[in-house]
Amino acid sequence: MATDYDAPRRNEADELGEDSLEELKARRAEAQSASVDVDETDFNESLELPGADLSNEELTVRVLPKQEDEFTCSRCFLVQHRSRLAATKGDQLYCRDCAA
Repeated sequence: MATDYDAPRRNEADELGEDSLEELKARRAEAQSASVDVDETDFNESLELPGADLSNEELTVRVLPKQEDEFTCSRCFLVQHRSRLAATKGDQLYCRDCAA
């Protein structure tokens, strides 16, 4: 299908000017919804207050020891898989991101 790029474009304001008052009232009623689908528990968990005292919070994270097929990068100190090993200088190992 060919498009005529020289033809004047219609925008939303043009379309609203041609609608009847009843259609506009119906659209407004459809657009406004009385119920809001918000899970309050998700909202509360993601809310962070600046300067909030988090000293009583306790994190539970399971830490695994470094595996046989992993190494620690000498520059960024992240534990990486052996497939990400890019360079070795002496006893120092570098990942692909730090060697680039």
